[in-house]
Amino acid sequence: MFAIIEDGSRQYRVEEGAQLTVDYRAGSEAGQSLSFDRVLLANGGGNSLIGKPVIDGATVEAEIVDPEFKGQKLEIQKIRRRKNSRTHTGHRQKHTTVRVTSINVPGLELAEASSTDESAD
Repeated sequence: MFAIIEDGSRQYRVEEGAQLTVDYRAGSEAGQSLSFDRVLLANGGGNSLIGKPVIDGATVEAEIVDPEFKGQKLEIQKIRRRKNSRTHTGHRQKHTTVRVTSINVPGLELAEASSTDESAD
């Protein structure tokens, strides 16, 4: 089962147990739970639900693993030719890492995985 959620104007494909890097959450702590309610699509194996624009009542529960870490450094240089004018700045965006614990979608039937042992007999 997987779902596509929206957070911070970005869309993420998530499954249970997957780790996800989202925008920084101020005041968060490791182990704290987090809920995403903008679920755009959910797939239960063979069945899918597509939101218009979101699925009503669907949530994705997650647990914060790392409340704050910095992304890679972006370097910005501005050079004005023949003027001996140079500026150099840098930026490192903060992120939060979460682990998806459950996907709750009302009305979605999960397709059962067929066992290969029965088909081999």
